[in-house]
Amino acid sequence: MRRSKKTSKKIWTMAATVIILAGVFVILIPLFWMLTTSLKTYAEAENMAWLPRAPQWANYFTALKAMNFWRALGNTILITFLAMTGHVFSCALVAYGFSRLRFPFRDPLFVILLATMMIPGQVTMIPIFIEFKALGWVDTFYPLIVPAFLGGSAFFIFLLRQFFMTIPTELDDAARIDGCSHFGIFFKIIVPLSKPALLTVALFSFMYNWNDFMGPLIYLNSPEKKTLALALQDFNSLYAVQPHLMMAASLVIMLPCLAIFFFAQRYFIKGMVITGVKG
Repeated sequence: MRRSKKTSKKIWTMAATVIILAGVFVILIPLFWMLTTSLKTYAEAENMAWLPRAPQWANYFTALKAMNFWRALGNTILITFLAMTGHVFSCALVAYGFSRLRFPFRDPLFVILLATMMIPGQVTMIPIFIEFKALGWVDTFYPLIVPAFLGGSAFFIFLLRQFFMTIPTELDDAARIDGCSHFGIFFKIIVPLSKPALLTVALFSFMYNWNDFMGPLIYLNSPEKKTLALALQDFNSLYAVQPHLMMAASLVIMLPCLAIFFFAQRYFIKGMVITGVKG
């Protein structure tokens, strides 16, 4: 009986492993195709050959030079890291208020906050643009950065609030006895214990701002202020008939997201799991 259970368990483990490996293979095919296409000649890319005869590393230099890569990279890094800082800081403060402070209508306000996630971005796009235009912020980086410091994202607040609620309130009481204010509790207790959740928010924010296309498209007009997403779109309109160059440019822009997720996935998964423990 025990042998049959062990054998059955091994079979299910092997079957699950095979299914997972098959899924990984299917997911990696597009990435493999992008990589090989970026190293092909124009003729090989047109004929859809699987592998290049001789890797054309010059495709990367040609593509990056044609899309004004370094200026767009600097703009993207500036916007991404400032917005990411704003999201982590402001969302953590708001989440602390919803998880630790007791004030009238706290729970209804939190429900209203969550309800804002159901509003499509297309509905608020025009009113927000009119507001930023009245402030004189069109063709500046402010519309892409400042909102992140004003509460940022309801989703990020929800994630952090769920995580903060798993931290025992007895730690807050002990800190108050020692004379800590709410800011002291936040910076000395909550933040150090919430690194996985904060890193998860930072990763989400990085992914969003690095790949954001609609925001820069609406607010940035000057060529020297374009981000990588806009530069790639301009490059696509000029070199769409040259898939090898298009794949080279796309792969370079995608690499930072892949690298950051690869090195931070442990904290990302831990943060996502713990945020769902307590409601």
